[in-house]
Amino acid sequence: MRQRGFTIIEMAVTLTVLAFVLFAAVPSIGTWMDNTRIRNAADALQSGIQTARSEAVRRNQTMSFWLVSDTNVLTDDCTLSNTSGSWVVSESSPEGNCADAPSTTVAPMIVTGRTVGEGGGHVAIAAVKADGTTAATQITFNGFGRIANTADAINRIDVASETDGSEARALRLVISPAGLVRMCDPAVSNSTDPRKCT
Repeated sequence: MRQRGFTIIEMAVTLTVLAFVLFAAVPSIGTWMDNTRIRNAADALQSGIQTARSEAVRRNQTMSFWLVSDTNVLTDDCTLSNTSGSWVVSESSPEGNCADAPSTTVAPMIVTGRTVGEGGGHVAIAAVKADGTTAATQITFNGFGRIANTADAINRIDVASETDGSEARALRLVISPAGLVRMCDPAVSNSTDPRKCT
């Protein structure tokens, strides 16, 4: 009668080959995870900006998108921060009131908010004005969906891996004076590539 199963040598060879495959794949998995975090954070920021714009048009009044310091839970200890991926959409500054319930009557009249920890943590955020260097923390839209505070508004948000030397692909959100938000790739240089930042 013949015995079925694996010999110890077959098992050792299989485990060795599997170890080599995993060892080769780990750097790729790390880069993939970084890219996923960057994409999640950029998508969430884009969604927040679009929410502020659509609420301004729907209500026919000014509405703002604010970057705030909280990372995992929106708390009343929040401050405005141009280096955070957490955000709040409200009529007035949510600083110190980020945990307030949504309201149409009680200041800061919060519509919604989201923390960067919800799928987009471990990323580096940099929001700047149109000059490309001055930090910015908010965008205010008017009832037509256009930017009302053009001199002080966020014009660009760069989202990258917080890990030095990461091979992850950074993304950029560019907000036009008309209030349109475009996601692009700052590493693309080909002028015919639609991912190129202008």
